Amino acid sequence: MLVVGEVVTDVVARHRGPLAAGTDTAATVRTVPGGAGANVACWAVHEGCADVRLLGRVGLDAAEWHERELTASGVRPLLVTDPEAPTGTVICLVDSGASAERTFLTDSGASLRLAPDDWSPALLDGVARLHLSGYLFFSGSGRALVSVVLESARARGVPVSLDPASAGFLTELGVDRFLDLCAGVDVLLPSRDEACLLTGLPDPADAAAKLSRHFPLVVAKLGSDGALVARSGSVRARVPALRATPRDTTGAGDAFTGAFLTALLGGAGPEEAARVGCAAGARAVERVGGRPPAAHTRRDEGGSRAH
Repeated sequence: MLVVGEVVTDVVARHRGPLAAGTDTAATVRTVPGGAGANVACWAVHEGCADVRLLGRVGLDAAEWHERELTASGVRPLLVTDPEAPTGTVICLVDSGASAERTFLTDSGASLRLAPDDWSPALLDGVARLHLSGYLFFSGSGRALVSVVLESARARGVPVSLDPASAGFLTELGVDRFLDLCAGVDVLLPSRDEACLLTGLPDPADAAAKLSRHFPLVVAKLGSDGALVARSGSVRARVPALRATPRDTTGAGDAFTGAFLTALLGGAGPEEAARVGCAAGARAVERVGGRPPAAHTRRDEGGSRAH
């Protein structure tokens, strides 16, 4: 599997109750490696994908650290070091109450500067699936890269999945523009908010069904409500979430995506792959940060491993 997406530094601040404007709010603060693309790659390895590669762009300030962290997680990093822009940083404000809901303050930094010059069709050698992070769509160079990458994937017959990434950024880009840029994507993995935004429909099941008229497979991630699998204009399965005690919901959708794609590569059908994704998402919310445990603890219980 090749993932093309962002590598960022997450500063996770877990606080209880509302933020106190103009004064202090007690919090537990940790700095951890993150980025939706990188998180998906790490969870794919954790769930049993034997060969996961990640193309991303980082700054000189943190390139060595991120490469070490990815390698330790079993991911093969293909990182471009940007001589001008710093590594992207996301401040994750996490309410440590029952919902563990999070709010992001995002400085995308070098990650938005990934460009066509960073791509070579040879990156698809031996790749059975390509996954794109939706954050690529939110800069001019990223959109140009997506066009080149999709053309390469079509020429090689490599299937492509996409996570739209951010309802906020989608609003700025424009729904029609985003959908036009997605031509050639075979699996779309939106969140509830993203699915509804992309269709203008308030019900996520209706939204997933509508999106599946444009994409061969749509899997809508609904958090504590599980996931919906839609094909050919209708919802084909509703997969329940697993019970979990949330500590930090950062990266739960990335965990779902990495596990889902790994299960597909291993031969699972979409519904079974969604069940695997929901299980990974439940494990993810019980951890702080968006990554799984270190690679030496990843699931490896025998049987075939996907590539």
